[in-house]
Amino acid sequence: MSNLRKGRNTGRCRRRQTHVHEFVASTKLAEEGNDRHNHRFAGVTGQVIPVGDSHVHEIKLTNTDFFNHLHKVRKIRTGPAIPVGNGKHVHFVQGTTTLNDGHVHQFKFATLIDKPLV
Repeated sequence: MSNLRKGRNTGRCRRRQTHVHEFVASTKLAEEGNDRHNHRFAGVTGQVIPVGDSHVHEIKLTNTDFFNHLHKVRKIRTGPAIPVGNGKHVHFVQGTTTLNDGHVHQFKFATLIDKPLV
């Protein structure tokens, strides 16, 4: 893999690129009647954060929108790697959106596999 470098190219690696995961998710429903709705959101996780014998990823502020309001998915970390075969893995994520229009939304999802084309 290539290396990410900060500043000018001095030939010294300051931070190694690892891998990221894409994600596509929907929140759970909130409110009642004609206001009942959910939100969809998508993005890419941050690089690997080693934790014990595994690792997690950070998901930073992602906006969700629905007609006249939005929520943010606050900075949150995934769970550890879950093997799915052939050396691939996913991560489980759960949390709550920010409050807006008097409500929040819960969400649960799994990331997509790492390196899907390899």
